[in-house]
Amino acid sequence: MKRGTEMRNSENNEVKLNDSLSSLNDDTGYRTPIFGTETSGAAMPKDKINDEPVAPGVAAEMIRQYLSVEGNATQNLATFCQTYMEPEATKLMAENFEKNAIDKDEYPMTADLENRCVDIIGKLWNVDKKEEPLGTSTVGSSEACMLGGLAMLFRWKKLADAAGVDRFTKRRPNLVISSAYQVCWEKFCRYWDIEMRTVPIDLDHLSLNMDTVMDYVDEYTIGIVAILGITYTGKYDDVKALDNLVEKYNKEHADMPIRIHVDAASGGMVAPFIDSELEWDFRLKNVWSISTSGHKYGLVYPGVGWVIWRSKEALPEELIFWVSYLGGKEATMAINFSRSASQIVGQYYMLLRNGFKGYKEIHERTLEVARYMASEIEKMGIFEVLEGAEQIPIICWKLKDDVKVEWTLYDLADRLRMQGWMVPAYPMPENIKDIDVQRLVLRQDFGMNLAILCINDMKKQIEILNNSRVIVPNNENGDNNYVSKGFDHSGR
Repeated sequence: MKRGTEMRNSENNEVKLNDSLSSLNDDTGYRTPIFGTETSGAAMPKDKINDEPVAPGVAAEMIRQYLSVEGNATQNLATFCQTYMEPEATKLMAENFEKNAIDKDEYPMTADLENRCVDIIGKLWNVDKKEEPLGTSTVGSSEACMLGGLAMLFRWKKLADAAGVDRFTKRRPNLVISSAYQVCWEKFCRYWDIEMRTVPIDLDHLSLNMDTVMDYVDEYTIGIVAILGITYTGKYDDVKALDNLVEKYNKEHADMPIRIHVDAASGGMVAPFIDSELEWDFRLKNVWSISTSGHKYGLVYPGVGWVIWRSKEALPEELIFWVSYLGGKEATMAINFSRSASQIVGQYYMLLRNGFKGYKEIHERTLEVARYMASEIEKMGIFEVLEGAEQIPIICWKLKDDVKVEWTLYDLADRLRMQGWMVPAYPMPENIKDIDVQRLVLRQDFGMNLAILCINDMKKQIEILNNSRVIVPNNENGDNNYVSKGFDHSGR
């Protein structure tokens, strides 16, 4: 009797639960079965929180299924961000999700790991300890760039005041950068009311043009940004050549010298391992700050970045805040405050786990795969490769000018996306924005087998495009009629 009563109570409870969950159903009126149980009948809340709690396994599976229709991260060849870490690293990071990185008094060992990362990365960038370098972790390289820009702005203000430059009524301060900048610099200039002076790139100068860059500099210039790994093409700005130009300028303008910030979001964690002889870092006199993404070729999941200043002089005191927080007095120089320490732990794990030789091997292998893909794309005969993974694992190409095809790189990007490959097409910046390019970004989890698969799919989709009939808008007469276009394999 007792067992029967328990069963009836259990059934009644399940009915009550199902009744309460049914009120959460979406507009279809149907429940979505998960794990084969009706207790999973809750709909996912859209604009109003659900009334009743949902079992953790059911909630997780509902969200997991919802996300499952997204693209495969490994096939996302548009992103620089890491899409793979070892299970040990993932577990270690998960164990530290709850720690607030800003609370250095409560979590002193985590703070110590952050300082170790700053010191290790600074050493890779050839800091001089005698100059007392300073650095910090950030949410990503965008925040790191903001901090580097702010340091330049505050230093310029002091120099301008000392030199008697009117910084209030005449002109705004300006920042000089290649037109192939990443959007975080546009945000920086807009947020802090700075004129962005962009040096145009062209097909003969796909990085910062050293012949013209100094033409954009004047007494209102807070600094010049060099990019080590341009987002559009992957190319490096010639930082050493820029340093020589800046040094010459500073000798003639000793009262208001300008400095260089290197946005090394992509190349900062590649160059030290692949091309250690390349002079782009603190070996150069006028490089005063460098930023990078730990979640790019630092091999950590998003988001963590790093910024380092060569000396105390390079980081104005106004940007260092001392705050009383949870029982201790802490120094903070980042824009963000509370954030998880897990990414810092993840970065230290990667540095410890791989060591110098491990990073070098991973990057060399990734470059090898990228260069294979670049050579195969070039062999297709219809593309001009603008960057073939010479410095970082990026391939960038455009259609040859004399190629007769009836499709665009955007069409090819769409066809590849149907196969799961995300290979973006986009216009180049400013004065060459009429040129469309396509780009591949390779990461450590993209091996040769996948590269061969991707290239084979690319060839198949090109053949399909060459032999397709498409419907395109006929806008010649200003109407919405559509015409059919046919073309054979040769593109006619």
